[in-house]
Amino acid sequence: MGNAKLNAGGADFEFPVLSGSVGPDVVDIRKLYAQTGLFTYDPGFTSTASCESALTYIDGDEGVLLHRGYPIGQLAEGSSFMEVCYLLLNGELPSQAELTDFTRTITRHTMVHEQLSSFFSGFRRDAHPMAVMCGVVGALSAFYHDSTDISDPDQRRISAHRLIAKMPTIAAMAYKYSVGQPFVYPRNDLSYAGNFLRMTFGVPAEEYEVIPAVEKAMDRIFILHADHEQNASTSTVRLAGSSGANPFACIAAGIACLWGPAHGGANEAALNMLKEIGTPDKIPHYIARAKDKNDPFRLMGFGHRVYKNYDPRATVMQKTVREVFDALKVTDPLFETALRLEEIALNDPYFVEKKLFPNVDFYSGIILSAIGFPTTMFTVLFALARTVGWVAQWNEMISDPGQKIGRPRQLYTGPTQRDYVPLSQR
Repeated sequence: MGNAKLNAGGADFEFPVLSGSVGPDVVDIRKLYAQTGLFTYDPGFTSTASCESALTYIDGDEGVLLHRGYPIGQLAEGSSFMEVCYLLLNGELPSQAELTDFTRTITRHTMVHEQLSSFFSGFRRDAHPMAVMCGVVGALSAFYHDSTDISDPDQRRISAHRLIAKMPTIAAMAYKYSVGQPFVYPRNDLSYAGNFLRMTFGVPAEEYEVIPAVEKAMDRIFILHADHEQNASTSTVRLAGSSGANPFACIAAGIACLWGPAHGGANEAALNMLKEIGTPDKIPHYIARAKDKNDPFRLMGFGHRVYKNYDPRATVMQKTVREVFDALKVTDPLFETALRLEEIALNDPYFVEKKLFPNVDFYSGIILSAIGFPTTMFTVLFALARTVGWVAQWNEMISDPGQKIGRPRQLYTGPTQRDYVPLSQR
């Protein structure tokens, strides 16, 4: 820890430099305005640490993603989504007894209030599932008054469990409503991922068989999307929570932010790109277009704003793609195109030099499509998985005695003060 010097208006000022457990040091500018009369200007907050957090660490240059210190690759290979949820919420990996108890708690919270079903009938059948998710999740606070006191740690814990447990049920209901099929109730003897697959694709007329490879892939996708530091939707959840809003409203705000194509819609955009390319023989044409600066076509699912190296989540998904394809005996040309495009991009000097490696969205979109999800459900699945990260970040913020209501500053460029002119004189 040291000090950073700033010269402003001919005067010298010093501000403390804070160090985290890993990563860049930060300049503490909380007293900047009081001492200098200046604000900082940082569109997108790309150089600003908005909070202190012990949840997730990312080093984009090195391709590192850690949850509570554990590398994402090790978690995705060796743990389950329930373990990762427990880790993010509690700070440590669970013992067998703790995991069993936690899993049982989540399992027994998966049903939603029966009256919540009537909310769905208020939406058009062709409504985007994310629109439905925003509305229904926001409405949860009207049903669960006993867990909205954010000053009570026990109520915060209960609301966290409820959100993690009920999100798969709500997501599956949104899908069922869009295709005109009856809702399928959760079953307590299935895993978190298996239960979701059954509620989504099962029908009352016959028993649904959970395919182990698909169940494993779904669980991995959930793990890989569980948390990703202070991204747009997580920052939205924290900002909403800073006002004292209830957790259900905060998560609904996160869902709304995630809906944007630059954030949660990236895997949908990647799959749409593959559909546009169509077949492997057309790849060279589109590769040439991607290299042409004057052509608007871009390879979606390649490169990442944060990762300037290989996306560590993509390494796991690369392997999972093959496992799902083998289990489902996939023969669609779309998937052949995806695998061929991956091979070319990984070996083309242009993409290697610019570090445009396939990211997690490229692979997850392919896998979800192979399983049978329409593209409109991709962002819903992202929201389902990210709920635990949002809840953990929200709880961490509420527990922080130094947290304040979010109030960003601005660089004002509008008219200076002027006098009102009566309408008759204009």
